[in-house]
Amino acid sequence: MTNIQFSNGDIFPPFGLGTWLSKPGEVGEAVINAIRTGYRHIDCAYIYGNEKEIGKALKYAFENGIVKREELFITSKLWNSFHHPELVEPAIRKSLTDLQLDYLDLYLIHWPLVFREGHDQARSADDLLSTNEVPLADTWKAMEEIKSKGLTRHIGVSNFSIKKLDELSKQSQIRPEVNQIEIHPFFTQEKMIRYCRENNIIVTAYSPLGSRHLIKTNESITQQQIIIRLAEKYNCTPAQIILAWGMARGYAVIPKSVNADRINENFGALNIQLTDSEVKLISSMNRNQRIAKGLYAVLPGGFYTYANLWDE
Repeated sequence: MTNIQFSNGDIFPPFGLGTWLSKPGEVGEAVINAIRTGYRHIDCAYIYGNEKEIGKALKYAFENGIVKREELFITSKLWNSFHHPELVEPAIRKSLTDLQLDYLDLYLIHWPLVFREGHDQARSADDLLSTNEVPLADTWKAMEEIKSKGLTRHIGVSNFSIKKLDELSKQSQIRPEVNQIEIHPFFTQEKMIRYCRENNIIVTAYSPLGSRHLIKTNESITQQQIIIRLAEKYNCTPAQIILAWGMARGYAVIPKSVNADRINENFGALNIQLTDSEVKLISSMNRNQRIAKGLYAVLPGGFYTYANLWDE
């Protein structure tokens, strides 16, 4: 699979390990197993609550010669409670300390949502601030500053709509370089992928297999006949077909797992080359089924609604 490149030539590995919902006591070993398997892209975030353990795993990997720092691509994310411009640098420095790193390869605004300082979770509308009170453009300016200081090599966003990306790009000196969003065969995001391609924005897909944790239906993407037939053709697993489909569409995928066998199995997707017609066939499964809706911030009397979060 071809590596993805930033405009300055830096490599963005198309396959990575997601660490969302990876529990303390499990995530460190998962990171080590992934690196030994060949993963060179690790996706982290402050709010996942596991960066300290990941940092210990990274230190172990570096000190024992498993991998060099410059061979890894490490992402973290700015949480909603740190959107005030003066909080952005302390936030990335917290992640750097926990991850035991001198710099990140990529730092993202995690959501286009603002919580009050000190409130990692919003329990009522009082814990929310609007993006009129703390504009995304102001937060982004602080993101540009941490890049200029060398705390991160690249900056981007996550869970941003086309409208929000467009507005932010028009107000920025450095355009967002990445948008990390939910993509899977039930939610193919055709318009977003096209927009990002036209505007030189790299796309990363989280929940690329759908999310077992969030899907409340008895259906699984891996159990769809289209996927099963292709897995039989390529003598691989359904999950590998889905991940190969994502990479064939030109974006990075970051499946989460703490199981060593599953980590190794997922990595095998790099060896599968689907045809254009097979990619289109899988894309035809689209249901516009968004799973991660951001409803944790849609509170009675609050500023955020599903419609204004996603501009739909």
